Amino acid sequence: MGAIIIKADTKSNKILFELAKKLGANVLSLRDEQFEDFALGTLMDSIKTGENVSRDEVMKKLKSQ
Repeated sequence: MGAIIIKADTKSNKILFELAKKLGANVLSLRDEQFEDFALGTLMDSIKTGENVSRDEVMKKLKSQ
């Protein structure tokens, strides 16, 4: 099963929410913070390199900033 995310103004969200429910879809409402977390996670997944970095290397980079 797939999913779509529609980000719209409050009035449009309410109309779309009700329409989806009437069509028998499972509908979830996300707060802006939850949507941002989802978008960030998606971005992070898309740029994964599969490489591991040691804690020491991370700490060196953080200290040099």
